[in-house]
Amino acid sequence: MYVYILTNPTKTVLYIGMTSDLVRRLYEHSSGRGDVGKFTGKYQADLLIYFEICPDATQAIAREKQLKGWTRAKKEALINGFNPAWKAIDLETWEG
Repeated sequence: MYVYILTNPTKTVLYIGMTSDLVRRLYEHSSGRGDVGKFTGKYQADLLIYFEICPDATQAIAREKQLKGWTRAKKEALINGFNPAWKAIDLETWEG
């Protein structure tokens, strides 16, 4: 299970989600770009800038809820520790 954070090209929006298949989920987000009926589409938030692995769905759900409750500053600090340049992560080449 994965918990992840996406942002938009101007890095003004943060979207937090969880999934069992991060590659598939990222594809789904990028396919919905511009779809105003969905948060990630409306705000073009499809750039992966942070992720973590959780051992099971229960822990992933708890972590997702925890992160969603954090302030923007605390989320930014988490991202900065993992990906200081906030570069979009390509899972095929990520060495993080």
